[in-house]
Amino acid sequence: MNMKLLGSSLIIAGTALGAGMLAIPMVLAQFGLLWGTMLMLLIWVGTTYAALLLLEASIKAGGGLGMNSIARKTLGKGGQIVTNGLLYALLVCLLMAYIIGAGDLVKKLSSEVGLALTPSQAQIAFTVIAGLVVAAGTGVIDKLNRMLFAAMVLMLAMTLITLVPGISLDNLASVGSDNKIALVKTSSVLFTSFGFMVVIPSLVTYNHEATQKQLRNMVIVGSLIPLVSYLFWLYAAIGNLSPEQLIGFQDVSELITALSVNRSGMQLILSIFTGLALLTSFLGVAMALFDQNADTFRQNRAVTYVLTFILPMLGALLAANQFLSVLSYAGIILVFLAVFVPMAMTLKVRQSQQSQDQSVKGEVYQVRGGMMAMGLSFLFGCFLLMAELI
Repeated sequence: MNMKLLGSSLIIAGTALGAGMLAIPMVLAQFGLLWGTMLMLLIWVGTTYAALLLLEASIKAGGGLGMNSIARKTLGKGGQIVTNGLLYALLVCLLMAYIIGAGDLVKKLSSEVGLALTPSQAQIAFTVIAGLVVAAGTGVIDKLNRMLFAAMVLMLAMTLITLVPGISLDNLASVGSDNKIALVKTSSVLFTSFGFMVVIPSLVTYNHEATQKQLRNMVIVGSLIPLVSYLFWLYAAIGNLSPEQLIGFQDVSELITALSVNRSGMQLILSIFTGLALLTSFLGVAMALFDQNADTFRQNRAVTYVLTFILPMLGALLAANQFLSVLSYAGIILVFLAVFVPMAMTLKVRQSQQSQDQSVKGEVYQVRGGMMAMGLSFLFGCFLLMAELI
């Protein structure tokens, strides 16, 4: 895998890492490690397969700057309108969550250097500055994201090295709730935590010279990184804090403060780590929305910049302290956009492909598993919707 593909895998991983890294211990701690781990593995398998379906549709549709183009080429005008509506709702919800979380951290860090910012000022400052990076293009995001991800991995390693000695076996073995319905209801937050597929059309276009096998490996590697990171983070957080503490936190700062008790320098390390995680997620999701707006409205970068960030910023200002609630809403939208829409796209392109030469057909990427895997993916989507309705 060359550096460009590796950077693209890190964009995928960075898009997923962020809100999920912060939310997962708070929503899973009460159910214990066994059930939390099993549910996370189920969500990872389902989201990765759905992402590969979107990759297949993107390749067979000939690429495209955003899902707007892919939907138009595969599902027609009606499918394009539905896909765009879902995508905008999802990306705005995700960016709202990231702006809320990042604003909380910016406010905390600025106060430590003697600069007093209100929550609104912190959110606006973060959005404006980080948005300028997104407007610079995918190449700039790729190069910056590699550096941010390297720093984030270093911070994660330092965090785990500090937290592992303090892990309590009693905390690891504790189960605060055996309510399986409540466990299933956490699926939407977990699913959103693996919501990286929105960047795939942009990365297919960015890596236009890559082989289809390389693109497949790019997606798989990118999805494995957040899975491993989430599991390590979950074990470290649960091992150091009781379930009662974890489920009582309302925002990022409270989680950081609790883990930093009696640990010199830990608060700074965790603040940097969570800040980097939120920033990489913000860059990936904002890139997808920026490219979608560029593809849909065909305006210059300045206009596209305003179109991309005005709604998420206003939403974040109006929904302060609603971090987990916004993630939950995003999870409902993501089920349709990330499971059912790629499935419909893939079925459509496979039907079209049946009329082509077998020699041509054999050269085009297709996700393994056939209709059985497609049926299981449909059931996976139904499971996620049920988790929201029960």
